[in-house]
Amino acid sequence: MKDALQRNAQALWLAAILLIAGGIFAATRMPVSLFPHIDFPRVVVSIDAGDRDAAAMTAEITRPIEIALRAVPGVTRVRSTTSRGSAEVAVNFPWEADMVAATLATQTALATTLPDLPAGTRFDVRRSDPTIFPVLGIALTSDTLDQNALRQIAELDVRPALTSVPGVAGIDVLGGSPRELAIDVDPAKAQALGLSLDSISATIGKTNTVRGVGKLEDRHRLYLVLSENRITSIADLAATPVKAATGNAAGIVTLGQIAAIHPSVAPNFTKVSSGGRNAVLVNIRQSLSGDTVRIVRDVDARLPNLGLPPSVKVTRFYDQSELVTGAANAVRDAILIGAVLAGLVLFLFLRSTRLMILTGLMLPAVLASTCLILFAFGMSFNMMTLGGMAAAVGLVVDDAVVMLEHIMRRLQEGETAVGKAAAEMSKPLIGSTAATIVVFMPLAFVSGVTGGFFKALALTMVAALGLSLVFARLVLPLLAERWVRAKDVEAAEKAGGFQQRLERWNGKAVDRALARPGLCVVLVGVGLAVLGYAAWVHVPSGFMPAMDEGGFILDYKAQPGAALDDTDRLLRQVEQIITATPDVASYSRRTGAQLGGGLTEADEGDYFIRLKTGSRRPIDAVMTEIRSEVQAKVPGLDIETAQLMEDLIGDLTAVPQPIEVKLFGDDPKVLADSAKRVGETIGKITGIVEVVDGLRVAGDALTVKIDPAAALQQGFDPDAISTQIEALVAGTQSTQLRIGEQLVTARVRAPAELRARADELARLPLTAPDGHLVRLGQVATVSVTPGQQQITREDLAPFIAVTARLEGRDLGSGMKDVQAAVRGLHLPASVRVDYGGLYAQQQQSFADLTVVFLAALLLSALLMTFLFGRLAWTLAAIVTVLLSAAMVLVGLWITGIELDISALMGLTMVVGMVSELVIFFLAELPRETVNLVEALHEAGRKRLRPILMSALIAALTLAPLALGLSRGAGLQRPLATAIIFGLTAAVPLVLVFLPALMLLLCRRGVTTR
Repeated sequence: MKDALQRNAQALWLAAILLIAGGIFAATRMPVSLFPHIDFPRVVVSIDAGDRDAAAMTAEITRPIEIALRAVPGVTRVRSTTSRGSAEVAVNFPWEADMVAATLATQTALATTLPDLPAGTRFDVRRSDPTIFPVLGIALTSDTLDQNALRQIAELDVRPALTSVPGVAGIDVLGGSPRELAIDVDPAKAQALGLSLDSISATIGKTNTVRGVGKLEDRHRLYLVLSENRITSIADLAATPVKAATGNAAGIVTLGQIAAIHPSVAPNFTKVSSGGRNAVLVNIRQSLSGDTVRIVRDVDARLPNLGLPPSVKVTRFYDQSELVTGAANAVRDAILIGAVLAGLVLFLFLRSTRLMILTGLMLPAVLASTCLILFAFGMSFNMMTLGGMAAAVGLVVDDAVVMLEHIMRRLQEGETAVGKAAAEMSKPLIGSTAATIVVFMPLAFVSGVTGGFFKALALTMVAALGLSLVFARLVLPLLAERWVRAKDVEAAEKAGGFQQRLERWNGKAVDRALARPGLCVVLVGVGLAVLGYAAWVHVPSGFMPAMDEGGFILDYKAQPGAALDDTDRLLRQVEQIITATPDVASYSRRTGAQLGGGLTEADEGDYFIRLKTGSRRPIDAVMTEIRSEVQAKVPGLDIETAQLMEDLIGDLTAVPQPIEVKLFGDDPKVLADSAKRVGETIGKITGIVEVVDGLRVAGDALTVKIDPAAALQQGFDPDAISTQIEALVAGTQSTQLRIGEQLVTARVRAPAELRARADELARLPLTAPDGHLVRLGQVATVSVTPGQQQITREDLAPFIAVTARLEGRDLGSGMKDVQAAVRGLHLPASVRVDYGGLYAQQQQSFADLTVVFLAALLLSALLMTFLFGRLAWTLAAIVTVLLSAAMVLVGLWITGIELDISALMGLTMVVGMVSELVIFFLAELPRETVNLVEALHEAGRKRLRPILMSALIAALTLAPLALGLSRGAGLQRPLATAIIFGLTAAVPLVLVFLPALMLLLCRRGVTTR
């Protein structure tokens, strides 16, 4: 092999340089985002059908749409929420589905159903993906301009400038209202002329027209013939002729003679603020392949050049790039610190600065080359790929250390050929790398959130480990042959005193273990197994790792039907609490809307509260304090708090709450009573907070009950009366005027004093077909109808979801108490109970990762059997791996870290890493041996140093992430902790327990071939 390396040395050098250069180039081109690209299999349909009660909405619109969508190929679940005049239907598909095709199929099904739905029904279809939440939110405020003027600035100046930023998927503007022209018709004048508001609106619509009526060819020219009467201003509207409808009074009057025309805004029942001041919020959403950091940087560069009025102040209320940058910096620091610590370990054992430099060169070379692989697969720098790099640092350095240690040991023993010494390590090095890589293979078959997240980490680690093997086997020996000197060998020999002490301690332990292998195996094996089981029973469990995102969402709901001003007064008290909290940097508020969109009533909304950077309290403490103060000081307001990413993952899969008790039944009263009982019961459980019983009620309604007989006597039919009421109360959009680049609606309506009070509704003037005046009270009765409950359904079955969040306890234990409490209620037999929320996602993820763990264990066993051909060795190795895994659970129990998907991924990785140490140990054993005890002693002596170095380096490189010292390290903390405890336990297990178990199995006559 030496000759081959030397013959191809130049080609290898060039290939290495090209890989590194290509990786550096790729790293500068890779986008940066928070999470890897995941196709969430969910499509959300938003339906608007004007103003109708929830029951009629469900029967006439929601149910037919549900039936149509359930027939779309691949649909796994349809879930709907119906309120007054609006509904939201979530359609779930399998995780492997083509979501572009699924979205098109959903749109097709809706288009087919639309002709059968009531006139005026509109729908909007959107995929559920991370782009529904903004990556950057900015607020526009001013001391001199009102909210509507700020909206005009946002629409005409800010939106066009930011839409063209590379990577931006869309710009959403919240706050203020679009411009309109109000046409307030004087009912007395209109009635005197025999005109109704709907007839006036129709006349305006027919007057404002531009139509191509044909083409004409004359004198060698082709002309387009246009029939045009375009209204472009208030003056044009005022001059619009309106024909009177009475006989003798017939004549032409202009609109300006019977109506007051003035600039206005569209009807709006939302309120938006920032920092306690009315504001317009601009949400910048990122495309799936966008670069979060670059988008924020480009937006910051463009905003100062927009030429906004001096009084307009632009502030950020949300910036996802801070979290992305924090996570990237955490991983970067972990890599740098880990590399330094690895170098110190290397120096401690080999006492050579040159070898430290060689290892230091190996790490950036492999990581740079890894970027090239990720770039080729269209990956981004995100929390999972960067976490994979951080987790791979120890293994990359380990490959270099193992190779260099073996070369140094062989040189100490008198071998002069570096290439030959390197060739001796080929099989163990390939086997150890394969042992770590095979544990990631089962992830290819895992779907859901777990698969989406950890496939990116797995690809990163597989690429890094594969390249590490190539560099360690082919490039590092060439470097060592050129740079390693005799004095490096002498320096390694000087470390012999320290190593001899280690060897003596290890030798004594091995002597005792091999003297009585049965006792050693029973004591250690059973002891660790019992300890692991105890940890399994007591370790807390969760879903996603806890992470300080630097900000959180506070959702709120006032009393059903509360007026916007009354809700605003309550929220001003909340803002006093937020402002008085020293950890808060800024906040923004939406009433009647939500940060991520969705079905929202006028009495609910959310805050985004951004915390200060630098030294402050943990985010959980801030959330708890604000929640407690609001609940104590602001009665009548229900709130929920969650960090944005937790909210995002929940919204993209099902619901954001950790706990969801779903109650199914056909009797609405029984279902509502059961939901109330469940909510009251689980609210008494310690650590269960923010309980919502699912009985969401929209506001009261004024019901106009038309008397058909009385209406007919006056010349009306019920539909004509409803049309006139709508024109008087809400107004009718008669036409649109093109003013510059904007289309401005002209709305015909009654004067404000006629529609200001509910008790005056019966006095609304209606114009009969013959022109005479009729009061609404003459043909209808007006009454107040109590608020109607929102109707929720899943797969066509009515249900109510009782949701809750956790405080100071884990998801697993919380759900056990919730399930026990619900069982204890003995709900009616007609009520079926199911559990959803993030708990359902956790259970699915745990099941998937359990399969991955078992598959990794079996693949590791297959690999070791293939490498060494001895079942006894394989059995001993697997038992050693399992005991190391047991110590992972003990480590999580000791540190109080939850067993979540990150920790389970770390547990799976421990299988590969411990298998790697085992392979290095077994590689020193001769294929045929007479004296197994002596062979085990010799293998332990030779592998003591590399095993200690490998475990120490891997653990130290992950220590910064395990300590969670930086803001973005939370996602990787459980994974890093699991690996550290697993490797720490693996060292004595591999060096002492494994030889004892192997000896015991051989003496017991276990088949070895």
